[in-house]
Amino acid sequence: MIRKFKAGAWVKRILLRIVIVLAVFWGGGIALFSIMPVPFSAVMVERQISAWLSGDFGYVAHSDWVSMDQISPFMGLAVIAAEDQKFPDHWGFDVAAIQKALAHNERHEDRVRGASTLSQQTAKNLFLWDGRSWLRKGLEAGLTLGMETVWSKKRILTVYLNIAEFGEGVFGVEAAAQRYFHKPASRLTMSEAALLAAVLPNPVRFKASAPSGYVRGRQAWIMRQMRQLGGEGFMTGNKLY
Repeated sequence: MIRKFKAGAWVKRILLRIVIVLAVFWGGGIALFSIMPVPFSAVMVERQISAWLSGDFGYVAHSDWVSMDQISPFMGLAVIAAEDQKFPDHWGFDVAAIQKALAHNERHEDRVRGASTLSQQTAKNLFLWDGRSWLRKGLEAGLTLGMETVWSKKRILTVYLNIAEFGEGVFGVEAAAQRYFHKPASRLTMSEAALLAAVLPNPVRFKASAPSGYVRGRQAWIMRQMRQLGGEGFMTGNKLY
């Protein structure tokens, strides 16, 4: 019994130390990246290591950091229209969307619907791993609250646009603009921005370079949503640019 008690206490101490180290690491990351460019994300590292382990040594996870004034206002508007139209107003979570997703998933277990905000996606992409689990969602929630507390909405959107995955090895809007349209992100048109946003649900399956009928339809829907939100005025009115 004594040995079991000592073993249990030792495990608890180790787990506590791990939690403390992770809290310091993630907290430091949130503080640091509130002002510093993000050199790479956890998802980029995961993709690169996965490619190496599978023998694909030609794969390179690439991104080029750009500030918000070097990104077309259409791009920020496109991802908000496509992914999170309540982004300027919520505190990191869209409660109504979460409730709808839970109700949908109970009825359709084979077609799981997510309700992650741009803030949650940024936290996951930057600090965590891909995939679905309650552990990851719990960590994501804590990191989202931390980011929403320390960062401005403009900063969250800037980081999101710089680390979002837009294709195989293509991370960030600058790399995507150069790869698919041969121009800087600052010169993206409404149509081009909407096309990039259209592949975000699954940038490995959906190709900006060879858009399917579904992607083109989603692009058109995103452009309609962009206009309904008020176009570029939506961004300046919410002080996101």
